[in-house]
Amino acid sequence: MYILKKQLIKIMTIISVAFCVLSCSDSQNDNRQKQLFEKEINGKKVTLFTLKNNNGVKVTLTNYGGKIVNIWVPDRKGNLADINLGFNSVDEYVKGSKSIGATIGRYANRIAKGTFTLDSITYHLPINNGLNTLHTGAENFSSKVFDAKTIDSPGGKSVEMHYLSPDGENGMPGALDLYVTFKLTENNELELRYRATTDKATVLNVTNHSYFNLKGEGTGTITGTEVYINGDSIAEVASSEMIPTGIYRNILGTPMDFKTPQLVSIAIDADYDQLKYAGGYDHAWILNKKEKGELSFAASAYEPENGRIMEVFTTEPSVQFFTGNSLNGTQIGKSGVVYAKRSGFCFETQHLPDSPHHANFPTTVLRPGETFNSTTVYKFSVR
Repeated sequence: MYILKKQLIKIMTIISVAFCVLSCSDSQNDNRQKQLFEKEINGKKVTLFTLKNNNGVKVTLTNYGGKIVNIWVPDRKGNLADINLGFNSVDEYVKGSKSIGATIGRYANRIAKGTFTLDSITYHLPINNGLNTLHTGAENFSSKVFDAKTIDSPGGKSVEMHYLSPDGENGMPGALDLYVTFKLTENNELELRYRATTDKATVLNVTNHSYFNLKGEGTGTITGTEVYINGDSIAEVASSEMIPTGIYRNILGTPMDFKTPQLVSIAIDADYDQLKYAGGYDHAWILNKKEKGELSFAASAYEPENGRIMEVFTTEPSVQFFTGNSLNGTQIGKSGVVYAKRSGFCFETQHLPDSPHHANFPTTVLRPGETFNSTTVYKFSVR
């Protein structure tokens, strides 16, 4: 009995040491990565936050631009891969494309001619996309340092990020008080919740600009990914400037129809005006909803090669499906591989582009006394 007890203690010790090696190694890696994000920018501290669940899913975030840095998820064999494009340090984000993985605002997407009129006052925004404004100019929320903290919340830990955008920033009216909360659940759901108020009438359209590759970051293009989008129409655009005409174009039966799941490669280069304007997919799908503002299924992506599935749910009225047409090999990602054309795709849940110029689009106006609330969920699974 004594010998058996000693052997049992020895086995338990070996197991404990092995567990410690694995967990300590993971912790050390987290600490090393965090050090690459610890810096002061514009007098504010930048750092890295890590969210984990018991299924091996891990998400890292930085308060520089409210960015998602990593999303580690398993495939059908249990192998983990980071499916989120990005960089290894905050310095690389500063030097590279600030929009990758970022919280975008105040107005995500395009506003024609960089101007809009609200309550008889005309506002002018930075022009940075031809003759138009994209994402409210180059220095949008993606380059701001958010105040951030970790919160213990029911069902999983959260990171709350806060930014107070001053009146007149990038030409936008009103001091906008924005909170973005990121939460990872035990159901492998990454929840993004936005809340904002203003002290003056303004327009608001916020989104997250993560690029995904379900094969893994730096592993090639996403054209072999199977996509489904729960929308029968898009916001039609008039030219390669990608400014909406105001028409909801029915796309069922066209090369832009994803109501039946299909590989991105099937029709991305089809001879179809909307695709030729964008050089691929870069359009706002109007989502099918029973009720305005309900949290409902928007889109999904499936990678046949490894079985990873990503589903998107949102309260927003549309999703901008973008196939990374503008990635051109000038950015080198986390794995040391250049991000070439179509290295990642985006599901940007948001209101429609150029809404201030189209009365028939859902309004993006936010007034004093109102609270903007929006939720998007990315859910990961395998098949």
